[in-house]
Amino acid sequence: MIRLIPTTIASEAIKNLYEEAFPEEERRPWDQQLMLIASGKLQLLHIVNDDTFAGFIFFWRLPGFSFIEHFAIHPGARGGGAGTQVMLLMEAELGGIVLEVEPPVTEQAIRRIGFYERLGYQAFTEPYHQPSYYPQYPPLELRLMQKGLSSGTATFQTVKDRLYKYVYNK
Repeated sequence: MIRLIPTTIASEAIKNLYEEAFPEEERRPWDQQLMLIASGKLQLLHIVNDDTFAGFIFFWRLPGFSFIEHFAIHPGARGGGAGTQVMLLMEAELGGIVLEVEPPVTEQAIRRIGFYERLGYQAFTEPYHQPSYYPQYPPLELRLMQKGLSSGTATFQTVKDRLYKYVYNK
């Protein structure tokens, strides 16, 4: 059984999976991640499947929606529907959700986008660039996807403006 456990302590297992699952340019420096968790701005959920570490979610509660910044299932827990269960639990808890995905140019990115589309997420058509976490990297071309946004927050510009303001301090 999948459980999502809120925590303010990022375990070594979470750190290791974070660094394995996301290339450097797609993840915030770990010390900054820990500071945001400690401040309460960034929320951390420890994903557990039958009392075994199964992954994590880092997310933000923003005005009008929640933003899932990083979500990873441990390789040993993949393939059994854990990701779907996690997302359904998140939707029940959070309502409107926004997330970023890579452009559909690799097989892995295409599979990831398909996963979210099967869950009912829709991609915004406008181009989007995630501000860089590091000065040596340019902004990262990504796509925004959403599910459950109200009409007042459903515009691309509104979503982008809130992400830039609250998540990226731009």
